[in-house]
Amino acid sequence: MSRRALITGITGQDGSYLAEHLLAQGYQVWGLIRGQANPRKSRVSKLAADLNFVNGDLLDQASLVAAVDKIQPDEVYNLGAISFVPMSWEQAELVTEVNGMGVLRMLEAIRMVSGLSIASRPSTAGQIRFYQASSSEMFGKVTETPQCETTVFHPRSPYGVAKAYGHYITRNYRESFGVYGVSGMLFNHESPRRGTEFVTRKISLAVAQIKLGLQDKLKLGNLDAVRDWGFAGDYVRAMHLMLQQEVPGDYVIGTGRTNSVRDAVRIAFECVDLEWEDHVEIDPLLVRPAEVETLCADSGLARETLGWEPSVSFAELMRMMVESDLRQVQRERRIDELSLTGTW
Repeated sequence: MSRRALITGITGQDGSYLAEHLLAQGYQVWGLIRGQANPRKSRVSKLAADLNFVNGDLLDQASLVAAVDKIQPDEVYNLGAISFVPMSWEQAELVTEVNGMGVLRMLEAIRMVSGLSIASRPSTAGQIRFYQASSSEMFGKVTETPQCETTVFHPRSPYGVAKAYGHYITRNYRESFGVYGVSGMLFNHESPRRGTEFVTRKISLAVAQIKLGLQDKLKLGNLDAVRDWGFAGDYVRAMHLMLQQEVPGDYVIGTGRTNSVRDAVRIAFECVDLEWEDHVEIDPLLVRPAEVETLCADSGLARETLGWEPSVSFAELMRMMVESDLRQVQRERRIDELSLTGTW
């Protein structure tokens, strides 16, 4: 009988890549969706026929209990979150409820359905295994570089604070109730499926539109911010590997190499043979209130224990995104032209 996996946030970037990966591994994959959400109009539209869906909301404890009880999953991947960091200053309470308390609600659902208690302390064999999507944003104002599993957290945004709560409550349920729970402290990971509000995708889409003559300028904030960027498709493999270990543990996942926003801009414009200085403008309104200047992963534990390695370089990633956006913009322009001429 095939294993069952439940993914929250299945229609997001990571959720879609993880669903593909698990299906290829022979899993029966379920996605948690809210209300009338239509997964057939999302990133998993091409997979929809092979997926199962269940209604639930990270803000609603009862719905999570019902979903876990119905599916009886072997593995739960909690990827559902409000993931755009700047939004967390504008809607701090909502981000905290989803990204922090949502983790607690899912852990409670697993504990209740599994019948776990402080007194039970069962073996992890046969348990529902839980993956929590932690974040490099928890490190924030870093105390050491690179950052590893023992680096002290100093989050610099409400998003980072909420993620730190989710991380610690997962560890607490592991220690208090014997839940098989792990957290992946993933550093920035991008793809052509990234939302256009995120800086790498904002850059790749703007470059495509500039190349095709549809816009002239790209406005950005801090070009000197440095991140450890990798490919999302690589990182979901690490999520799956974490839940295959005999003993649950937390892992840092990243490439160990850093690039600045300026580097991302330069590489993206080089892909279309344009000079980035001719098209980029700095907008002070796009600078974060409390910036995280440099994040770099020490993923030695994951490489040694999980056997995980990234396969896509940053330059390859940016080229992948620019080429994808060029195809998308050209396709949308053809559709617009056909619509205007009536030649369908």
